[in-house]
Amino acid sequence: MYIMKVTGGETMKCPYCNEADTKVIDSRPADDNSSIRRRRQCESCGKRFTTYEKLETMPLMVIKKDDSREAYDRSKLEAGVIHSCHKRPVSTQQIDSMIDEIETRIFNMEEKEVPTSTIGELVMEKLQQLDEVAYVRFASVYREFKDVNTFMEEIGKLLKK
Repeated sequence: MYIMKVTGGETMKCPYCNEADTKVIDSRPADDNSSIRRRRQCESCGKRFTTYEKLETMPLMVIKKDDSREAYDRSKLEAGVIHSCHKRPVSTQQIDSMIDEIETRIFNMEEKEVPTSTIGELVMEKLQQLDEVAYVRFASVYREFKDVNTFMEEIGKLLKK
C-alpha cells in the first residue's frame, strides 16, 4: 500500500505507473481531523492508493516595536489578557471567545506579517467592551503610561463614553 502526502495544487500521479489520470474513490477526515484521507484509483492500471491532504499554512509573523519579527503565539496574547482580567468578573470562556475573535480578524487580514500595534489595538477594543478595568490595565502596559496624568486621561475618555 502506498501512502502519499499531497500539498495543494499538485497533479496526483499514480505511484505504480506514474500516470496522472486518477480518481477519488473515498474521502474522509484523517484520525487527527487536521487532514483528509483519500482513497484513489488509477484510471490506467487500476491500482489503488491512499493520499493525505493537509492545508499548507504560512506562519503569521508579528512585527515588534523594535522591528524584530517572531512567529505569532496565541499563548502570549492569552497571558496578556488573563493578566489584565485578573480578579475581574471575566470568565475563561469570555477570554477564549475574545481571543478567537481577535485571531479571526488578524487571520482574515490575509497578511503574512502583522504589527504588534494592530494586535494591541484589537485587544483594547475587545477589552473595552468586555471589562473597563481590564481595558485600563491592558492599556497602561500596552501604551506605556508614564505618569498618573496619562492614566487619568485614559479614564476620562472612558467616562465620556
